[in-house]
Amino acid sequence: MTAPDATVALAGFATMTGTPEQVRHRLDHLGGKPKQVIALTLEQGSEPAVRALAETFESIAPLVGAILARRQSEAMQSILEALVPQVPPPQHMLVEARMTAEARKAVLESGDWLTAAQIAEMAGFSTNNPSAQPNKWKRDGLIFAVRHLGIDYFPGYALDPNTGYRPLKPLAAVLKVLSGSKDDWGLAYWFASDNSFLGGKRPQDLLAEKPERVIAAAEDELQGAAHG
Repeated sequence: MTAPDATVALAGFATMTGTPEQVRHRLDHLGGKPKQVIALTLEQGSEPAVRALAETFESIAPLVGAILARRQSEAMQSILEALVPQVPPPQHMLVEARMTAEARKAVLESGDWLTAAQIAEMAGFSTNNPSAQPNKWKRDGLIFAVRHLGIDYFPGYALDPNTGYRPLKPLAAVLKVLSGSKDDWGLAYWFASDNSFLGGKRPQDLLAEKPERVIAAAEDELQGAAHG
């Protein structure tokens, strides 16, 4: 290997190229003796190839330090997490979670809930993308859906069999009234709960036959929420 000796330093790293004698000479006369030396020997290699290899080491050397530092930090974090005992959730959070689970279970058992694919099959939509139309209804505020175990479920009581299982038109008005005060599960609770404004009836039971009363009940619910 006949490349002339050269030294390039970068962030505490340095590369040297040349013959063994040239590199040894450079090390002997290098100011500030290095604490560690890595040697790479080549039986053959042109000067451009040697320089390219040296530049490659220059570019990756700082990355190695960064990776090692990150791994040390991750190892320390793992040790700390293992040493710190698990903190049980406060009792009130457990009670709230239990109540929410029971409420959602009651809602799902209170009516027919359908996936987008099931609605598409009932309504005769394309099987290529069966969820497209129900999801569009949801985006347009024509219907709502609750998400359970990663799946959206749409209320069967909100679909009109007389129009090919499209959303009941009055539902959009109800959703518009309540959209700012209730999320999807909140809407499901409201539709499935006995309503004093409706004489103890559930909104979901009257949506198809007496939609104007359900809309009025939604407006009453909104006014009640506004006044606390």
